[in-house]
Amino acid sequence: MTEKHTNNANASGPINIGQAAALSGVSAKMIRHYESLSLLPPVRRTDAGYRQYGNGQVHTLRFIHRARALGFSMMEIAELLRLWQNKHRASADVKRIALAHVADLERRIAEMQAMRKTLTQLAHCCQGDHRPDCPILTELAS
Repeated sequence: MTEKHTNNANASGPINIGQAAALSGVSAKMIRHYESLSLLPPVRRTDAGYRQYGNGQVHTLRFIHRARALGFSMMEIAELLRLWQNKHRASADVKRIALAHVADLERRIAEMQAMRKTLTQLAHCCQGDHRPDCPILTELAS
C-alpha cells in the first residue's frame, strides 16, 4: 500500500498515525495518550494492527491541540469535546468553562507575579559576592 496525502489535510483515505501527527501538530505518543483517555475514540486498525485515521479524527486532534495550547486541562478538554460534538449544546455551557479557565489563569498569574516580586527582592538583597551570607537561602530555610 502506498502512502498518499502525507501533507494533505483533506486526505480521502485512511492515514497512519505519523501522518495524523503531522497534519494535527500532535505527536504520535500524545495521540496514543489521548486515545487512552478516550478523548479520541478508538480508530480503525489494519489487519496488522496499525491505526488508521480519517479527517474527523485529525480535526478532533487539532481541536485538542488548540485547547492544550490555551492551557485547558484534560478534564476541561473532554467536556469541551463533548459540547463541540453536541449540536444541541448551549453556548452558555462552553462560556462557563472558558471563563472558569480564565479565572484560574488569572489566579496563577497573580501567584507567579508574587513569586517574581519576592525573588527579585531577595536577589536585590543578596550581595552576590564571595561571602557565604545569602538572604535567598536564609529565606528558603525559614
